[in-house]
Amino acid sequence: MLVKICGLTSEYEAKTVCDAGADFAGVVMFFEKSKRNVTPDKAKEIISALDTNVKSVAVMVSPTAEHIKTAKDIGFDYVQIHGELTEEIIKSTDLPIIKAFNVTDLDKYDYFSSFDKIIGFVMDANEYGSGKTFDWNVIKGFDRRGKLFILAGGLNPENVAHAIECVKPDGVDVSSGVEYEDKPGKDPEKIYSFVKNSKI
Repeated sequence: MLVKICGLTSEYEAKTVCDAGADFAGVVMFFEKSKRNVTPDKAKEIISALDTNVKSVAVMVSPTAEHIKTAKDIGFDYVQIHGELTEEIIKSTDLPIIKAFNVTDLDKYDYFSSFDKIIGFVMDANEYGSGKTFDWNVIKGFDRRGKLFILAGGLNPENVAHAIECVKPDGVDVSSGVEYEDKPGKDPEKIYSFVKNSKI
């Protein structure tokens, strides 16, 4: 089971993700509404702290081609895109794309799955970053068409094993579910528990 820890904001968190055995590390960029948003310079510091076997993912909302170029220049392995994604952007980017769906826009799944540059999908709750789950039955019967199929939305160390059993995704994605409850940032104990419970 592939595990992605998203919304990293420090090199310390990056090192924790590596030590815990995660496969992907996500960093939010160019989305100032998010408390996890970081500058390109900070993003570069974070992904520089990752082991080579942990793939870096630039997480963006309706990015421009210039935003994606910045992520590539920094050294990201993938770009994960929420919101709007035009055919022009798909064709112009050199980074493999992970397209995020927020369960309300699944009517576009067939369209996006036809592009080779889109190597996978994140199935998230209606409001990304909200930490809320959604009805997993909605995505149970999807034809994955050889793409990575990653489950997100309200996952945490306590429910991830059940989610995997229910949906049988290729990977799981967490952000708020491994954060401290009383202060900003990721809780190392929760990260370790999430990874361990995902890979049972």
